[in-house]
Amino acid sequence: MPFSSRFLKQPLALFITLAFIILTAFLAPVEKTIGANIRLIYVHAAWVWTGKLAFGLSAIAGLLALLFFHQERLVHLSRSIAYAALFFWLTYLPMSLIVMQVNWGGFFFDEPRWRVPFLLGIIAVLLQGALWAFNNNRLTALGNLAFGVVIWWQLGGVENILHPDNPIGASKSTSIMGSYTLILILTILLGAQFILWIYEQRHPILKGA
Repeated sequence: MPFSSRFLKQPLALFITLAFIILTAFLAPVEKTIGANIRLIYVHAAWVWTGKLAFGLSAIAGLLALLFFHQERLVHLSRSIAYAALFFWLTYLPMSLIVMQVNWGGFFFDEPRWRVPFLLGIIAVLLQGALWAFNNNRLTALGNLAFGVVIWWQLGGVENILHPDNPIGASKSTSIMGSYTLILILTILLGAQFILWIYEQRHPILKGA
């Protein structure tokens, strides 16, 4: 196995990527209205998109596993991606509370952008717990497929009360957009590294694949 591929799966590589994310956010430009608080929003937005993308990829892997059920590795991949997605989702939620506090001066738990992701997070934990207990490949593939569809469908129709529609995307600053794009790319890379690490930890027989 090439050194670069082997290194990407090591815990040290995850910490290096995380350090680059933190450093990029620290050096990113501030916004004239919310000031330095936007640096947390950079990471917050990248985190939720990485989790959402991972749930979608887990669903795709689950669908492929159902279509080609003899390919057990697809089920393992779907499960590993779902676990990584769950990690990003469960760490994104407390990050949302911090963003609320520093930008709104308090917590607004009835905000749809908080309430719906929170409920989806609970469902995701219960689902993965049930899939782990049943330990059935077809059920795992189907469950991850269904949840991936549900989370994209539900978040696509979420309304806002206090939460702005797209605070970063609406910015006309190329430096702000560039900084966020870099943080998003690094966070997706972190997610990919985490998936590879989970995949190998859970299925060491496949390390040479």
